[in-house]
Amino acid sequence: MADNKKQVDVKETAQSAIRESKAKSSQGRQFLLWFGALILGGILGWLGIQPLNEFFNFVATVFTRLFQFIAVPTIALAVITTLAALSNNKDTSRIFSHALFYTLFTTICAAATSLCLYLWISPGNLPMDIINAGQEAVPMQKLGALSYYDHFLSVIPNNVLQPFLTGNVLSVMLISAAVGLALAFMPKTDNREQLLKVINGLQELSFTLIRALLYVLPLGIIAFAGQLSAQIEAGVIVGALGKYTAVVIGGNAIQFFIILPLIMLLRGLNPVKVFRKMAPALAVALFTKSSAGTLPVTLACAEQNLKANPKVSRFVLPICTTINMNGCAAFILVTSLFVMQNAGFELSMTTMITWLFISVIAAVGNAGVPMGCYFLTLSLMSSIGAPIGLLGIILPIYTIIDMIETAENVWSDSAVCAMTDNDLKGKLDDSEIPNTSIL
Repeated sequence: MADNKKQVDVKETAQSAIRESKAKSSQGRQFLLWFGALILGGILGWLGIQPLNEFFNFVATVFTRLFQFIAVPTIALAVITTLAALSNNKDTSRIFSHALFYTLFTTICAAATSLCLYLWISPGNLPMDIINAGQEAVPMQKLGALSYYDHFLSVIPNNVLQPFLTGNVLSVMLISAAVGLALAFMPKTDNREQLLKVINGLQELSFTLIRALLYVLPLGIIAFAGQLSAQIEAGVIVGALGKYTAVVIGGNAIQFFIILPLIMLLRGLNPVKVFRKMAPALAVALFTKSSAGTLPVTLACAEQNLKANPKVSRFVLPICTTINMNGCAAFILVTSLFVMQNAGFELSMTTMITWLFISVIAAVGNAGVPMGCYFLTLSLMSSIGAPIGLLGIILPIYTIIDMIETAENVWSDSAVCAMTDNDLKGKLDDSEIPNTSIL
């Protein structure tokens, strides 16, 4: 009897090892395929073949729209099902407190790093005629509706459908959190069970759509890379503002390659392994310029490659998509200081530290959508009467800045998820782990 049991254990161990080996082999092939698509797209875009570039623009637009289509339902369903399963209030508070701490800590680090770089590089002022000329490039149609007070007020939904129709990610998060918590604490009736079955069924449907999208994603990567390569070759993306651009991109690079890896090392994680496993999501973030739109891929990488607990990944990543904005905080701080400096505002250390915390709070309140940080900074500067013409000059180079910011935001989301999962390993109630697999 004991021998039979040992044989079964050996077989199960062998089968588990085989499955793990196959999974690692599949991940390696997927990484090589996506990396190859990136190189191929870059080469094809650099050739400057006009019909091909137009085709790349079309395919890139299609994939961006598909990501946006699936992102909002994925956020809503992930938050609802995870919170509904977290009837253990201790688990909910543990996950949320870890995620919130790491979010605020990494965002403050990002802003502080950029502030130090700004003081070191010390960008000079631009001629006033150039700033005035930039006024024409500012999207004034957005300015009339921009008010930071209105921005926060718009997050509070006044009906159920509007946030989903307009893609207001923060409002969707609020609705989803409210529904998820209500399901977690409402009486365990048949109606509740039936409703949960419908919601879980919808989540399985969204995961099926994600799998289909990931299957054809190499085509999207070729198109995204070709589109970017063609823009660079045509001279559309240039570092026109020199030192300012160096501060913004340099601050993002230091946060990406030094600060976040150091924090993960201190928490007992190998940042190289985390980066390799989350690389597909970072590539998608770079090209889509939307951390919310990248969420389906980020979730897939976290659960398939990083092996994060679904309780953690499906709660932390949607939240981080809306509040964990390392790159945005750095951009808001550096751009605000640069605009105020050119306007003749006195930039004392107290003023700069005050704006550091303003940038962190503003970034937390920003939705993960393309150019969200730009319009948020425009709102802040117009509210204090600073000359916004400088933001018109920045606009042509914001494409590359937005790409780098979004990749950093998703990298920070991945780090927060990995650290939270690592901290809480073995401490959560595994009996209520969501049973739907994203892949």
